[in-house]
Amino acid sequence: MHFLDFEKPIAELEGKIAELRHLSDADGLNIAAEVGRLQSRVEKDLRSAYAKLTPWQKTQVARHPDRPHALDYIKALVEDFMPLAGDRHYAEDEAVVGGLGRFKDRSVMVIGLEKGRDTETRIKHNFGMARPEGYRKARRLMELADKFNIPIITLVDTAGAYPGIGAEERGQAEAIARCIDCCLSLRVPLISVVIGEGGSGGAVALATGNVVLMLEHAIYSVISPEGCASILWRDGDKAKAAAEALKLTAQDMQALGVIDGIIPEPLGGAHRASKAAFTAVRDAVDMHLKELIRIDGVQLRARRRNKFLQMGRTEK
Repeated sequence: MHFLDFEKPIAELEGKIAELRHLSDADGLNIAAEVGRLQSRVEKDLRSAYAKLTPWQKTQVARHPDRPHALDYIKALVEDFMPLAGDRHYAEDEAVVGGLGRFKDRSVMVIGLEKGRDTETRIKHNFGMARPEGYRKARRLMELADKFNIPIITLVDTAGAYPGIGAEERGQAEAIARCIDCCLSLRVPLISVVIGEGGSGGAVALATGNVVLMLEHAIYSVISPEGCASILWRDGDKAKAAAEALKLTAQDMQALGVIDGIIPEPLGGAHRASKAAFTAVRDAVDMHLKELIRIDGVQLRARRRNKFLQMGRTEK
C-alpha cells in the first residue's frame, strides 16, 4: 500500500504487523495477541489522523493512487454495463467513460471521468482530463438518456479539463458550456458524485445535478491548489496555503451550499476499504434516486435550474 506523508507512523506499525505475520507463517509461531495489539494501535492512529486532516492532506487523500476510480465504481455498482463511445463529430475520448446499465434493477446512464490506475491506463485516459470530444460525448449520452427517460449518474474525478492547444482549437470552453447547459435542460434525474477530485469547469460539466454528493475526503474547487499558488504567489510551494484558502473540502462545500450531502468513507479513506466505499455510494445514490424518480420531469428541470441560479446569491 502507498502511504502518504502524514501516515508514516501508521506505515511503520503496518510494516511490523506484516513482519510478524511472515514470521508466524514461516515458524509456526502464535503471535495473534501481538498482531491484535498492533492492529488496534493502527486503527487508533488512523482515527486520530483522519479526524483532523488539513485541506492539503484531504487533497492528498483525494489523489491517492490506490483510491477507487470511476471504472471501479461502475464495475462494482452497475450490472450489464454497456459502454458507449464517440461524440459523433470528431473522436472517442477515453477520459470520459459512459454507457447504459442497471443500478439496483433500474436502467441508468452512467458517465464518469476516469484517471487510470497505472502508467499505461493513465496515458490511455489522459489522467482524467477530458478534451472537447469527451464533453460532447457526455452531452450525447445525457440527451440519449433524456429521450428514453433514463436517470443519469455521473462520477466526477478530474484535476480539470485538458488545457492543451488542440483542445482549445476544437472548442474546449464551448464544449464544457454546452455540457452544463445540457445538464440544466434534462427532464430526468441527474445525481452527481465527486469521488476524488472535482477540478474547475471540467468537473462542473458533469456535476450540474439535482443532487450533488461528495465522498468525505474528496475535494471540489475552481482550480487546483498548485495552480492557485502559482497564480497568486508565483510559487507552487504555497499549495498548502492555497488549499486552506480555497475551501475545497466536502465539509466546506456543504457549509457553502454547493453540494447536497457527504458520503462517509471507511476509516483511513476509500482506498483502504473500497468495498465499504462502494456500498456507501450505492446506498446514498439509491436513496436520492428513489426520491427523484417520483418528481415530474418539468419540475425536476426547474428545481435543478433554480438550485444553481441561487448559488452565491446574497441577501441585501
